Order: sequence, then C-alpha cells, then structure tokens
Amino acid sequence: MMDDVMESGNMGHYQDRLRTFPNMRTKPYTPLIFRIIMRFNVRVLFLFLLFGFGAIFYVGASTSPTIIFVFAVCITSFLLSLYLAKWVLAKDEGPPEMTQISDAIRDGAEGFFRTQYGTISKMALLLAVVILCIYLLRSTTPQQESSGLGRSASAYITVAAFLLGAMCSGVAGYVGMWVSVRANVRVSSAARRSAREALQIAVRAGGFSALMVVGMAVVGVAILYSTFYVWLGVGSPGSMKVTELPLLLVGYGFGASFVALFAQLGGGIYTKAADVGADLVGKIEHGIPEDDARNPAVIADLVGDNVGDCAARGADLFESIAAEIISAMILGGTMAERCKIEDPSGFILFPLVVHSFDLVISSVGIFSIRGTRGSNLTAGAEDPMTILQKGYSVTILLAVLTFGVSTRWMLYTEQAPSAWLNFFLCGLVGITTAYAFVWITKYYTDYKHEPVRTLALSSSTGHGTNIIAGISLGLESTALPVLVISVAIVSAFWLGRTSGLVDEAGNPTGGLFGTAVATMGMLSTAAYVLTMDMFGPIADNAGGIVEMSQQPESVREITDILDAVGNTTKATTKGFAIGSAALASFLLFSAYMDEVAAFAHEPFKQVDIAIPEVFVGGLLGSMLIFLFSAWACAAVGRTAQEVVNEVRRQFTERPGIMDYREKPDYARCVAIVASASLREMIKPGALAIASPIVVGLVFRLLGYYTGQTLLGAKVVASMLMFATVSGILMALFLNTAGGAWDNAKKYIETGALGGKGSDCHKAAITGDTVGDPFKDTAGPSIHVLIKMLATITLVMAPVFLEGGTPEA
Repeated sequence: MMDDVMESGNMGHYQDRLRTFPNMRTKPYTPLIFRIIMRFNVRVLFLFLLFGFGAIFYVGASTSPTIIFVFAVCITSFLLSLYLAKWVLAKDEGPPEMTQISDAIRDGAEGFFRTQYGTISKMALLLAVVILCIYLLRSTTPQQESSGLGRSASAYITVAAFLLGAMCSGVAGYVGMWVSVRANVRVSSAARRSAREALQIAVRAGGFSALMVVGMAVVGVAILYSTFYVWLGVGSPGSMKVTELPLLLVGYGFGASFVALFAQLGGGIYTKAADVGADLVGKIEHGIPEDDARNPAVIADLVGDNVGDCAARGADLFESIAAEIISAMILGGTMAERCKIEDPSGFILFPLVVHSFDLVISSVGIFSIRGTRGSNLTAGAEDPMTILQKGYSVTILLAVLTFGVSTRWMLYTEQAPSAWLNFFLCGLVGITTAYAFVWITKYYTDYKHEPVRTLALSSSTGHGTNIIAGISLGLESTALPVLVISVAIVSAFWLGRTSGLVDEAGNPTGGLFGTAVATMGMLSTAAYVLTMDMFGPIADNAGGIVEMSQQPESVREITDILDAVGNTTKATTKGFAIGSAALASFLLFSAYMDEVAAFAHEPFKQVDIAIPEVFVGGLLGSMLIFLFSAWACAAVGRTAQEVVNEVRRQFTERPGIMDYREKPDYARCVAIVASASLREMIKPGALAIASPIVVGLVFRLLGYYTGQTLLGAKVVASMLMFATVSGILMALFLNTAGGAWDNAKKYIETGALGGKGSDCHKAAITGDTVGDPFKDTAGPSIHVLIKMLATITLVMAPVFLEGGTPEA
C-alpha cells in the first residue's frame, strides 16, 4: 500500500494521513498446540479436558491429600487468570492508528518467538540425546539399585523430565508475551481517559501472566512427582523410598534452566540492540523523541520489550520457582530420612503448598489495585509506585499469615514439636529479605531518591562523568544486598539447626533445610513480583504506541510516568530474582554434594580450596562469569551496529522520512535484529553449558592419573561456588547500574536539568545506551546462568567421578 502511494506521487503530509504499519509476518501465527486444539469439536475437547482433570486428581489422590490441595489451587488460579485475560481483552483498543501499531508489534514479537523457540527446541532435543547417552552409561546409587530403578529407567525418566521442563518453560515464555502484545494498546487507549485505569489494565495483564507462570511451575512439579510416585510404587515394599523421589525431578529444573537461559540471551540481545540502535541515531544524531514514528528501528525496539522483558522473564521466573521447589524437596527428603521422621511427605511437599498459597495471596494483591479514582497519578497517594507498593504490602502481610499456616500444617512432627516455629521464623527471614531487596533496588534505581538524581546531575558536566557516576553507583549497590543475603543465610541456617531435629547420632540436621525454607519465604510472593515486572514492558509499549500515533501530550505524560515506574519495577524484580538465585544455588550446591557422596560411597562435605586444582576450578568459575558477560554485551554491541548502519542508511537514502513525506522500512530493522540475536545467543549459551562438563571431565581424568578419585567433583564444586559468588555481585552491579542510568534519563526528561534535547539529556542518553545491555541482557542472563550451572552439575554429578561409568 505504501509503495503504491509513493509511486503515484500523492503522499501529502505523513502526519496528516492515516498511519499504516506493515505486517512483520507473511501469515498469521498460532502455536502448533493451539492449532491442534482448535481442530477439536468443543464437546470432544470438553470431555478430553474433563478426563484429563480426572486423571490428574486420581493420581494426586493416590499420592497425598496435599497434592489434591495443590491441584485445586492451581486450577482455580488458571481460571482466575483467564478471567483477568477476558477482562483486559474486553477493553477497547483505541483509534485505528493505535491498532495498526499494536498489530505490527504483535506480528514482529510472535514471528521472532516462533523462530527463536524453534532454534531452542532443536538444541534441547540434541541435549536430551546427550543426557540419555550419559545416563545409560553412568552407574547407579545403592538406593536406586535397592529400589529396582535400573540405569535405563533412570535415563528415560531424566530425559522425559528435562523435555517436560523445557516445554513448560517455553509455554511460560509464550504466555508472558501473548498478553503483553495485546494489553499494550489497551493501556494506551485507557491513558486517554484515566491514568488509574491504564495502571489497572497493565497490572491485571501482568497478573494474568504471573498466575499462569507460577501455576504452571507448581502444577508441573506436582504432576511429575505424583506420576512417578504412582508409577514406581513409591512406599511399597522393595520399591523406592519417598525421600529419594525428588532427585528424579532434577531433569525438570535443568530443562527449565536451559530454555530460560537461551530465551533471556536471545530476547535480551534483541531488545537492547534495537533500543541502542534506535537511540544512537534517532535521539542523539537527529534529535527526534523516543519512540518517534520516523525512526526505522522503533517497531523493533517495541517488539524487543515483549520478547526480552515478557517472554524471557516469564521463562526466567518459571525456572526460578521450579529450581527452588525441587532443591527444597530434595533437602527436605534428605533431612527427613536422616532424622527418621515417620511421615516425611510433609517436608517434601512443603514447597508446593507454599507456592499454592502464593497464588492465592498474589491474586488478592492484584485485585487490590483498582481503577476507580481519577487520572492524576503524580500527586501524593496517587503515585503509581505507591499504589503498586500497597498491593505488595498486602501480599507480604498475607504471605506471613499463610506461611505460618503452611509450616504448622506440613512441618509439625512429634520428634521436635517446636521445629515448625523455627522454620516459620526461617520463612520470615526470607520474606524480610525479599522486601529488603525490593526496597534497596528501588532506592538505587528510582529517580525519587538521591542516587539516581546524583547520577542525573553528573550528566550536566558531560558524557564521561555520567558513565563514571553510573559505574560507581552500580558498584556501590552491591554492598547492601550482599549484607542482607549474608544475614539471611546465616540466620536461616542457625534457626534450622536449632529446630530440635537431630539424626541418629544426635547431630543437628535442620540447618540446610532452614535455608531452603528461607528461600521459599523469599519466593512466597513471586506471582505478585512477576506481575510488577510484566507491568514494566507493557507500560513501555503503551508509551511507544501513544508517541507513534501522535496522541496529545497529556496522554504521553501519563504513559511516561507509568514507564518510569515500570523501569523501577523491572529493576526490583531483577534484584529479587538475584537474591532468590543466590539462595537456590546454595541449596542446589548442597544437593550436588549429597549426590556425589551417594555415588562415591564416601562422605563429601567440604571443598578445600588450598588444593591447587580446586583453587583453579574456582578461578575458572569466576572467569566464566566475566567471559559470559563480555560475550553477551559484545553481542548487543555487534547487533546494534547493524541497526545503526541500517537506520543511518534509511535516513540518508530516504530524506523525506524526517518531514513525514516517506515512511521508514520498519520490517528491515526487525529482520536484522531477529537474525542477529538468534545467531549471537549461541556462543555465550554454549559456553555456559559446556564449561562445567569440560572442566569436570578434564580434572576427572587428571585425578585418575594422580590417584585423586574425587578431584573432578571437587573442582566442579569449587567452580560452582566461585561462579555463584562472582555471578551474584556481577548481576547486582549490571542490573542496578543499567536501571539507574535509564531512570536518570527519564528524570531529565521530566524537565529537570534542562529537559529533553539539552546537552545534559544527551549525556544521560549515552549512559542509558551503555546500561541497556547491562540491565536487560547480561545481568538477567547471569542469574539464570548460575542456577543452570548448579542444576547441570547436579544432573552430571556421576560423570565427574572415577567409577562414574562402567568403563572407568
């Protein structure tokens, strides 16, 4: 259409014409599973679903009444999320120009998602074959042999769990993106009427995604656990003990980690390369506003918000919850076995109950944000961050109450009648830690506080001082979170250790489980925190649609306020995710040491870094974090260069773009970014997967020739420990610095220090450009990386041991 108009010479003024935006795909895209479902007759589909629910509840009833409770809560939350989706989609989409922009964003996002996850699926299948081969060759533990679970059965179970985890993680990512590309235009339309209504739509859209993601993580683990329980006849004479069952779920967490890492890498490279390319040429070189329709990279930038911040974050939080649940179940089962607790199922199923209550209390928090007031969000109590924090406060309060109920219900035992109270206090430690992380991150990234305002002020003296101030702020921001997480780990371990639970020799055994309970406390509000995270990219997209469709300045002011708050909520969620990753990695590390001890038939409780090879393993772990970060940032830089060159080419060859006489080729930029991000995500992702395996095998071989049978396992343990410590600090630095740079720019755009277009603003844009790959590519990928390292070492533990395979 656009070309025909240009050839006829009847262009007129672009801003006076109906805006049209080309589709980014050749045909409508619907995932295969949905296409299959839509072919069924409605009655047949209803009967099929009824049969499926019946089978699930039958298996659950054969396992434990607790599983029935978990299934009931998850299904209710799914129904509630469908209500939220229906409520959001019932809102109007605004005028045609808004709809056309939204359609272009949706086309680009769904097209990239299809291609990206097609690539990830192929890599997952290849890795599944590798895992199958390794498990078919490795030895089995005495416990597995006594239960009759042979090598082949263990291999197929692990591979099936891996593929299920990968598939569920992919679905979680799609759910996150699906709602965001449909809610953005509705938030834009609502902003023309009421800022409070726009806020409510964005929150409820994020709430739909959050409830679906958390519910899927919980119900996935519950279905896998109960299926294995019934199929393997757990608890019957001569079969596997219930305390050993959680180890079979490790493959599920590994599959989720694998997909989350590549989703975060690919989506992060996409969104930040497009953002950097658009800003460098559009805002700095040509002085046009952010999200201006004349910028050829603007659609790619808005698409990136969905594939990077929504799809990737959905997969990320899914993986976080799944890994934490599985590691806590493993430690709960191990502790219950050592203490000879008569019914250990309470300690094993406790994480599922906690996250079931998370769905309930987060729903209350989401519905507490209403849209009944006026449109002024900038005054006092109407500040959007204050509104969101009120919802979070409601969720936190309910989390404390439900956590107390959960610990009394699941963790009470006659052997230590007061142990449940200690574990409840561990949960309070975790909840307090989560709140502290959110507050600290908000302090360092919200422009209402001194650090970001000081960073903005540094822009008044040039680009260099802005960069220096941003780096120093990011480095400083690591101190308080590390202190908080250190206090949390020590406190929870001590509370668990003094719970009264002891093994046969009278030694306290509840320390590690206390830390696991604290981790569950920290993630007990995960659904609401994910809601706040999803709010950010939806608000960002809404602002872009408003700018491109040339809505009145008053509407853009509303979306700018929501966008700035969204930057803060995204940063707080990343801080929250880093803290939970630190605790979850600590738990998985402990589970890895127990697994090594089981296969090696000797104690493995300490790692001596004074041994040269073990110290080298630690160095390699730290190096891995820095190299991974460098490759991720370099990938953004290379892709952004391609975007910059393309945008410059279009401005040069089509001079009419700047005065609206010609339309930019948005599709070209989308194609460039999509292709480059898929290519660039392979290298750092392969580094993350291959490093622990290669290091473990090399030092296992060295240990064979030097007579150190556990050398490979020790070096990998050291690598994991150092990578976790380095990764936490690096992720905190990158996420906070990037978020602070972004909001310093937003603060200047409110009119402070010269406002938009000033030299101060241009320096702040430079800082924001530097921070883009920090906060949305390298930073989020690192905390996924450290959890994946912990999971892959747990899965591959026997490979690092002498005698780990029959040929050894």
